[in-house]
Amino acid sequence: MRLLTLTLTAVAALFVAADASAQTYDPRYPVCMHVYTPGGFAGGGGDYFDCSFTSLPQCRATASGRSASCDLNPYYAFDEPPPPRRRHKKQH
Repeated sequence: MRLLTLTLTAVAALFVAADASAQTYDPRYPVCMHVYTPGGFAGGGGDYFDCSFTSLPQCRATASGRSASCDLNPYYAFDEPPPPRRRHKKQH
C-alpha cells in the first residue's frame, strides 16, 4: 500500500512539473522553426516554434548553427481552394 502511494505521488509530481503552456502556430506563414532550448527537468527551458518563414530555405538559413529544425506549418492552408465566385443573375 505504501509503495502504491509513493508511486502515485511521484506520477502526480511529474504531471505538475510538466510544461503546460500552449504553443501557437501563426497560420499566415507556411514554415515553422522548432527551436530546442536546454533546460531538462529542473532547469526550466522549453522548446518553442517560430512560425514566421515563407520557405524552407529561409528557415534553414536562420536555423543554421542553432539547435533547431524547420518543418511545414500544420495550420497553414496550403491547398485551400479559393472561395466560390458568386454569379449574379441578369435581370431583364
